Amino acid sequence: MVSPTYFKTLPVKIGRSSEDRRSRHCPYLDTINRSVLDFDFEKLCSISLSHINVYACLICGKYFQGRGLKSHAYTHSVQFTHHVFLNLHTLKFYCLPDNYEIIDSSLEDITYVLKPTFTRQHISGLDKQGKLYRAYDGTTYLPGIVGLNNIKANDYANVVLQALSNVPPLRNYFLEEENYCGIRRPPGDIMFLLVQRFGELMRKLWNPRNFKAHVSPHEMLQAVVLCSKKNFQITKQGDAVDFLSWFMNALHGALGGTKKKPSSLTKVFQGSMRIFSKKLPHPDLPPEEKVALLLKEEYQEEMSDTTFLFLTLDLPTAPLYKDEKEQLIIPQVPLFNILAKFNGNTEKEYKTYKENFLKRFQLLKLPPYLIFCIKRFTKNNFFVEKNPTIVNFPITNVDLREYLTEEAQVTEKNTTYDLVANVVHDGKPTEGAYRIHVLHHGTGKWYELQDLQVTDILPQMITLSEAYIQIWKRRESEDDTTNHTGA
Repeated sequence: MVSPTYFKTLPVKIGRSSEDRRSRHCPYLDTINRSVLDFDFEKLCSISLSHINVYACLICGKYFQGRGLKSHAYTHSVQFTHHVFLNLHTLKFYCLPDNYEIIDSSLEDITYVLKPTFTRQHISGLDKQGKLYRAYDGTTYLPGIVGLNNIKANDYANVVLQALSNVPPLRNYFLEEENYCGIRRPPGDIMFLLVQRFGELMRKLWNPRNFKAHVSPHEMLQAVVLCSKKNFQITKQGDAVDFLSWFMNALHGALGGTKKKPSSLTKVFQGSMRIFSKKLPHPDLPPEEKVALLLKEEYQEEMSDTTFLFLTLDLPTAPLYKDEKEQLIIPQVPLFNILAKFNGNTEKEYKTYKENFLKRFQLLKLPPYLIFCIKRFTKNNFFVEKNPTIVNFPITNVDLREYLTEEAQVTEKNTTYDLVANVVHDGKPTEGAYRIHVLHHGTGKWYELQDLQVTDILPQMITLSEAYIQIWKRRESEDDTTNHTGA
């Protein structure tokens, strides 16, 4: 007979070892509903609005804080019998309320959508093929040619983000988080948030394994609102050129760039120009005084060199002419006419509150990617006026050699550019809408993107639009002709 004390001395195994718990098979994986999962929005608890320790319920798609007893995720799992949760920070899966970690390779597609990663090999092949991918919802899409959700009135920012995401060297830099995660910023600096969010958005736009064929730029735009101190908003229409200028300068600074130190952004877009500036006498002065002033040293022409991230092209004033049938005709102007601003001979008058200047411009150095901003809007104290002039431009083979100084013409080998992105503004100045034409480098086809709509477009149709911002790619050799179908 066994003594009763024998049982008292036996070790009692309560619960499972950590090894058993980790490898435990979860019977609820088939309840996961991938069609409701959306990781584009801010990662905060839907009840407490806290950013700390947030989990996504993989059955209904909602976000909840914590997984311990009495936490919002725990309560939700008990109340609605939703059992599978994903920690949005650690990317680990848990079963609640049992509170054990799930390790299962079938869940890898969910973590990839939350945090896409790209290898060097994958990145190097992005522009060499035009394979269509099928999203979980059944729609097919081309990575990079993806609609962005217009949350309320943020299409002015969407088109700029889409244009920049289709510039290969900039895109490749942001697809690899390792390129910028080691940049040191001062304590309390919020501007680096722009870099992080832009990188996340870039990886989502180029993700070949998306659950849906569009992306919401919600977190990116929240960073824009915060970092611009509400100068640019989601709920109020803005100007795409103003946003482009602010965003590029903000990114340059956040990436550790200064006036002297380049960043990955300025290596792609920065060129330089020479400015000849001459002060003018006040127009109301008598002719004799004007002549006397022009002899003074301060009225002599001065020369200075400066850098640029984009070139502003001025449209001729646009009266609407009427033909014999009294129909309105919208004027047109060739691109090379408005590029004449940079030929070193064309003079343009600039007025300030106190003084007037006459300026001439000439280019010194051309960047790998050149941005043109066509000045369509003039603002005064009362209203904004839009110039509807159509700019006629070829899509390929634009040679800018004649706009360089004589010395630069010798040093700059390649001066021919091809169009890769074209931002268009339609409608009235303050309440119009934006759309963008982008070239898919792998297929050579052009696509039009407006909010969530993506359609292919003939290159001939692009030149009929009211172009506002254009990005041109420099040919790096005689053989380097960007693949344009039908151009």
